[in-house]
Amino acid sequence: MFALVVKFDLFDADKEAGFDQLVTETVESITENEPGTLVYAVNAVEGEPLSRIFYEVYRDREAFDEHERQPHTRQFLDQRSEYIESFRVEFLSPLMAKGLPEAG
Repeated sequence: MFALVVKFDLFDADKEAGFDQLVTETVESITENEPGTLVYAVNAVEGEPLSRIFYEVYRDREAFDEHERQPHTRQFLDQRSEYIESFRVEFLSPLMAKGLPEAG
């Protein structure tokens, strides 16, 4: 299993709808085309209306690499800079979880 968390901070409220639409289109394609993507959850942050947290879990590193090569992912990565002020990626080493394959 391979997992990561990404926090995006948007420029301003005017960029929020455009970013959320780009994310919606991307997640639809991920759902349809990526069997190795086990979880791709996009969250708003309480008290931070211009922040989004992505929680991503992949079958393995190869599934993540395949995700990164997909046209919909490339489009998201190319267009995100129009909307975000900053982002931070945290790669995770899953130890245990309910509802996911066992780590190990």
